[in-house]
Amino acid sequence: MLAAWSLPCCFTILLGLLELCRAQYEHLGYPHGYPQGYPEPEQEQYSAPELPPDTPRIQLRLAGDKRKHNEGRVEVFYDGEWGTVCDDDFSIHSAQVVCRELGYLEAVSWSPSSKYGKGEGRIWFDNVQCTGKEKTLALCTSNGIGVSDCKHTEDVGVVCSDKRIPGFKFINTMANNVQVEDVRIRAILSSYRKRIPVTEGYVEVKDGGKWKQICDVEWTKHNSRVICGMFGFPGERKYNARVYKMFARRRKPSYWDYSVNCTGNEAHVSSCKLGHAVAAKANSTCGGGTPVVVSCVLISLLFLQQTLVRLRGGAIVGEGRVEVLKNGEWGTICDDNWSLLSATVVCRELGFGSAKEALSGGRLGQGMGPVHMNEIECSGFEKSITECFFNKESLGCSHEEDAAVRCNVPAMGFQERLRLSGGRNPNEGRVEVLVERNGSQAWGTVCSDGWGTIEAMVVCRQLDLGFASNAFQETWYWPGEVSADPVVMSGVRCSGTEMSLSQCLHHGAHLTCPKGGGRNAAGVSCSETAPDLVLNPQIVEQTTYMEDRPMFMLQCAYEENCLSTTSSETPASSHRRLLRFSSQIHNNGQSDFRPKAERHSWVWHDCHSHYHSMEVFTHYDLLSLNGTKVAEGHKASFCLEDTECEEGIEKRYECANFGEQGITVGCWDTYRHDIDCQWIDITDIKPGDYIFQVVINPNYEVPESDYSNNFMKCRCRYDGHRIWMYSCHNGETMYLRFLPHYPQTTAPLRRQLKKDEPCA
Repeated sequence: MLAAWSLPCCFTILLGLLELCRAQYEHLGYPHGYPQGYPEPEQEQYSAPELPPDTPRIQLRLAGDKRKHNEGRVEVFYDGEWGTVCDDDFSIHSAQVVCRELGYLEAVSWSPSSKYGKGEGRIWFDNVQCTGKEKTLALCTSNGIGVSDCKHTEDVGVVCSDKRIPGFKFINTMANNVQVEDVRIRAILSSYRKRIPVTEGYVEVKDGGKWKQICDVEWTKHNSRVICGMFGFPGERKYNARVYKMFARRRKPSYWDYSVNCTGNEAHVSSCKLGHAVAAKANSTCGGGTPVVVSCVLISLLFLQQTLVRLRGGAIVGEGRVEVLKNGEWGTICDDNWSLLSATVVCRELGFGSAKEALSGGRLGQGMGPVHMNEIECSGFEKSITECFFNKESLGCSHEEDAAVRCNVPAMGFQERLRLSGGRNPNEGRVEVLVERNGSQAWGTVCSDGWGTIEAMVVCRQLDLGFASNAFQETWYWPGEVSADPVVMSGVRCSGTEMSLSQCLHHGAHLTCPKGGGRNAAGVSCSETAPDLVLNPQIVEQTTYMEDRPMFMLQCAYEENCLSTTSSETPASSHRRLLRFSSQIHNNGQSDFRPKAERHSWVWHDCHSHYHSMEVFTHYDLLSLNGTKVAEGHKASFCLEDTECEEGIEKRYECANFGEQGITVGCWDTYRHDIDCQWIDITDIKPGDYIFQVVINPNYEVPESDYSNNFMKCRCRYDGHRIWMYSCHNGETMYLRFLPHYPQTTAPLRRQLKKDEPCA
């Protein structure tokens, strides 16, 4: 099975990529619209609005229990005091005015009833009614500033767009958070200019359309920690200050007017406080100081250690459902009180930067097993989420409340080397790779021979387009001059954990493409969501039994090759010994699981009286303790349907009457123990201890968000008369429990297993 992102694998890949990518680019953009690390073309300059002279002078900020820098409770600074805004009569038009006044392009939504927590102090505005065109909230119709009959349970909040107004200049008239157009780390020394990612250089802010340095007179390590976290690095490190002082003397810096005051646990510099003016505006000096320099740690040493935290279900590295290892069992975190601060602790623990988002409500898929932590409260400086306070008495959460994160990761420049063309939308098309040829760069296609779901997954991850929904081996029906595009990559084979297609195995200088390029070039279709199938190990353990079934009752199964090869020699009056069990397959992902085969190619089965949509969907195997297969189930094809669903979810798929097939999100398909071929023929095996294994979607025909939980293993004991199944578990935990040649770190688990006894 392909494992999902593992930390040692991430560490190896990132280090290798750092060497591979050096000198490829000088300037790279940062993904997701977050702060850019490098220059952009000059944009139209923003001009501050002129207000009527009698307009109350106010300042706005977003505060409270927010999870992103561009959302929060609307707070107003007036007459020397911070206060809030009541949600009475508030609308999206009012939110538009608030967001534009804060420098964002537009409002996305607004929230009543103190969603971001109750504020303090005065409620400065009530019954606010805006047209959306006002230049400040103070110009909107209201009861009058300070006139309100509301309580803080009615404090209003807004969500603004990520994008800033081009050239927006924040005018500091009173204490507030940092508001700038953009932030970057600009490499100055020649030894860092061509490195990818940039880890050391000047910290520069974009203010009024111009990039400016920050004076280091009041700069602290906490500030550096926040800056490094924004750009995907877990922390800061020392650098050679003497070299930068010499550089500053040779070139006159252009300083920003203000200082920055961070506590060190902020996820973004916009959450830091703006200090007083330190650079004189007239001569742009900073009192004998020099420009701020940061040097960031590329990868935390924690990558080399066995971690207690992992991410699952994310489309790219650095995002996923948060899972914690406790007492040898992986479990999830409940989203009660889940915040950007706690999410940032997780991200830094895993070797990334600060968190971009703290996601709740099972947004990146629901986990299995226990919920280990709830109501987490972190200071932001913990080395692990397991060190944070949590409510040990309140664990009554369901997996619908699983917490997830999206972390800032280093900008490696992978997106610049790949593109999709010819598709019907930006999320699909022929895969084109940028290569070096005769000293110049050129785009070419990828040979589709052997192209499959795993390779498509890597492409979608590299382009930050989510998961693969389809892998195409023919793309002739998409527009474009495909015949003119040369094949520049062939023989591509990926493991699924690569961050770039170039990291996958592929042919070197001698390309081989039997089908040719052009019309047969590889293509993909990407999707933001994907299904996630998970087996229920308890059902297997609870329903297992042994049956001696007469051969004359197995004719249908014999015709479908559901018995061992020796069954052809079994007389009709004799019997076969079957290990029978039920299997329950849940879809815990974010989209429905649909069979790869189109409806017209489904196969009718007389024995079962319905169509089968997948030829190979599940493998059942019995293994010796050293992993050698001794018996296997031959159930070849399956009909997929919603047997049962969670409360409030309707069934969508059923096999009867040539219905649509699949498994809905939140539903499960149960293959009962009494169904033909739901067994392993153990007639020929000897008594002893074995490993029972079930694998779903074994050939990766259908894309999923997480393949590591597609298999399950149990301990099995057979004494020739009875059979026991025990210690059933999902995923890679089973490798730790059952592989005797695993590293010594798993020895305590192996010793514990020796104490286990089979259950009757």
